[in-house]
Amino acid sequence: MTRFLHHWIGLADRLATWAVRIAGAMMLAAAILVSVDVLLRKFATLTVGGADELSGYAFAVGTSWALAFTLLRRANVRVDALYARLPERVAAMLDLLSLLSLLVFVGYLTWRASLVLQDSLLFSARATTPLATPLWIPQSLWLVGFGLFLFTILPLIATVALALVRGDRVTVRRLAGARTLEEEAVEERSHTLGLQQPLGLER
Repeated sequence: MTRFLHHWIGLADRLATWAVRIAGAMMLAAAILVSVDVLLRKFATLTVGGADELSGYAFAVGTSWALAFTLLRRANVRVDALYARLPERVAAMLDLLSLLSLLVFVGYLTWRASLVLQDSLLFSARATTPLATPLWIPQSLWLVGFGLFLFTILPLIATVALALVRGDRVTVRRLAGARTLEEEAVEERSHTLGLQQPLGLER
């Protein structure tokens, strides 16, 4: 069971890595497009039609596509002033509770996003802009990001729960705990050297 979960998380990590790279490329393309639009307006009194609309889609889609990678790297912001002073067992239980809370929250977001997409498909909705973009296109891509997050968090919760039952608090902390200053320093060094940061699944 543990090996299966580790393989699942490994697959999710590979998918999340590609997704966050594509998300970064979308953000960069949006920034370039907006910059070109601003320069054209300034010096040539021209405009790139739909630059603001496309950049909005890129931001929304890119954000959802980066969620799974952020979760796996524990890069989300956490207020840990009290957390760092709690007993290890209590902290481990709170780590699991935080994952469960995330599952409920993003699960609700995914459900609502799917309803929005259904309405757009049903009514053939288009953006009220010069581009008249069919809304199902950005909404589908947006929903994919939430789906990837759910695909990632499910085996993570199962792995953390099993580790907590076994009393393996080290694994719980590596997968779900708030990062320490030492871990932050190691990650920054790995980025400088171009190394892949491990997920802490190795035993």
